[in-house]
Amino acid sequence: MPKKIRELISELEKAGFVNRGGKGSHRNFVHPTVMKPVVISGQLGADALKYQETAVKAAIEESKK
Repeated sequence: MPKKIRELISELEKAGFVNRGGKGSHRNFVHPTVMKPVVISGQLGADALKYQETAVKAAIEESKK
């Protein structure tokens, strides 16, 4: 069962990422130690796509280094 968009956002915020804003349903999350921002699109209650889950996981791992 895929995670919801709100769950991905919660995981990013717990890891220290900050929402920089975006257009429409897009949100840009940045972290001081991660070079590339993580872009999450979709409504909060929508199912997250596999590539979004992968991007969030990779960004959180990079922030721990």
